[in-house]
Order: sequence, then structure tokens, then C-alpha cells
Amino acid sequence: MTPLRTDKKRILCLYLAAALLCLSAIILGLLLGSTRLSLFPLTDGTKNILRLIRIPRVTAALFCGAALSVSGAVLQSVLANRLASPSIIGVNSGAGLAVTLCAAQGILGGWRVSGFAFLGAFLAALLVSLTSKRFGASKGTVILLGVAMNSLLGAFSDTVIAFQPTVAMLGSDFKIGDFSAVTLQKLTPSVILITVVILVLLTLSNDLDLLTLGEDSAKGLGMNTGMMQTLFLLLAAALAGAAVCVAGLLSFVGLLVPHTVRRLGVRESRHLIPLCALFGAGFVTLSDTLARTVFAPYEIPVGILLAFLGAPFFVYILIRKKGGHT
Repeated sequence: MTPLRTDKKRILCLYLAAALLCLSAIILGLLLGSTRLSLFPLTDGTKNILRLIRIPRVTAALFCGAALSVSGAVLQSVLANRLASPSIIGVNSGAGLAVTLCAAQGILGGWRVSGFAFLGAFLAALLVSLTSKRFGASKGTVILLGVAMNSLLGAFSDTVIAFQPTVAMLGSDFKIGDFSAVTLQKLTPSVILITVVILVLLTLSNDLDLLTLGEDSAKGLGMNTGMMQTLFLLLAAALAGAAVCVAGLLSFVGLLVPHTVRRLGVRESRHLIPLCALFGAGFVTLSDTLARTVFAPYEIPVGILLAFLGAPFFVYILIRKKGGHT
């Protein structure tokens, strides 16, 4: 068998595995919880639980997992650092600060929250990117800049809450990441935005591959690297902002999933983006199902489980890759 056919077979197997993961996650997410459901027979009580709780929650987990995973993959390519992810370089915190400011103004949902979350995420990503370029920061220093950005933006959010106690309604679940308060009405703007952005990124996959070659190589091939980097930061921020609006500050998804998909041998963005979306969707949905069933009838926010999984993984990459060098 030729190497080309072997590669195509491997990619096909990955798509099948990702689809199976998503399907399994959806079924388990709908049926398992503090109350285990059976579709046979489908009673009125089961219909109400599915319609009001399980379907919105599973949908939120699927789309937020896809958004954060793809956002992480894009940031890693643009910043040329495998440790870059929305939760590590301050993108999530920027969106979180914007959502906190919206809550302080009495804006608790809809397109305005999504828009401000996107703006906060983009400004955080742009500031880290511009600062690293301005001072010629190394790849490891970029991550340290992001950690500092996280702390700074988190401090601003806490200050807003201190002066506006009513904003405390966001609660610890928002800071950790959780899907318990999701409704279809709250979810709709983010689902539309996430779908559109991922489709746009698929059309730009060749340009993203060019950026991964390095700025000099991309410029030599005729690319306006500054404009394209800004565009990709915008799209990554839109995904992260949309996810934060729904789930709060979920951590490490944008690090775990893209890194794992790349370790499976996926390099081209035309496959990396959809596979990250599928694996991320399935991973977060399964994690949320586990978080609400392992201690049933009690549940823990899914962000806690993701932190337990992601923190050791981050340390492993940091040591193994020596600061995230590609």
C-alpha cells in the first residue's frame, strides 16, 4: 500500500472515530444524569426533561467543545506555539471580563453579550500577539504574557463584582465553567456564530497552513501576513467569546484537543479544523456527562473535571516541548 493511500485511510479512520465519539456522547448525555431516562416508552416527563434540560445542555457542550478546540488550534498555528489556547493566553478571560461588564449593565443574554464577549476575547489575543512581536518575545515568553493577561483581566472582573455585588449572580460556576443554567434561547446566538466561524475557517485552511510555515515564507508566497494574522485572531476570538457566553471560563479544552489531534498525525488545516471540532465536541460532552453522573444526584461543574485533566497535560507539554516550541 502506498504512503498516500495509508494517509487517506488513517484520516478516514480518524473521522469515523470522531463521529462515533460525538454520537456516543450525545446518546449518553441525553440519557444519563441525576435521573436516568429511557426512550421506551417516551413519557411526558421524559419529554420535558429532554426538551428543557438535556437537549440544551448537550447542544451547549457540543458547540462549546467544538468552538474552544478549533480556537485553540488556530491560536497555536498563528502564534507558532503548541501551548497557546484560549484559556492560557487570556482570550477566555477577556471574554469573561466583557460578560461581567455586560452583567453589571443588566445585559444577561442575546447578541449584545456575544458581541462584547467577542470584542473582549479579540482585544486580549491581539494585545498578547502585538506585545510579543514588539519586544521579540520567545515562544515560552508568549505563554507567560498570556498568564499575566489572565491574572490582570481576572482582577478587573473581580473589581467589577466588588463594586457591583449584583454581578455575583454569575457565581463560581461561570469562573469555573458549567452548563447547568443553559437554555435554548441563551444558546442560539452562540450556536449560529460558532457554526459560521468554523465554516469560514474551513474556507481559509490553506492560508492557515501558509502561516504555519513562518512569516518570511508566507510573505515570500505573496501573503499579507499582518492582515491574515489579525483575521485569524478575530475568528479564534469569536469562537472563544461565543463559548464563554454559554459555558463560562472552561479551561484547557483548546490545549488538550488540538495537541492530541496533531499527535495523531494531522497537520493540514483542512483536516485539523473539522477533526478538532468533532473531537472537542465529543470530549466536552462526555466530560459534562461524567461530571453530573459520577456523584449523582449531586453534580460538579464540568470545568473542575477539565482542570484536573488539563493541568497535568499542560505541565507535560511544557516540560516535553520546552516552552511550546513547534
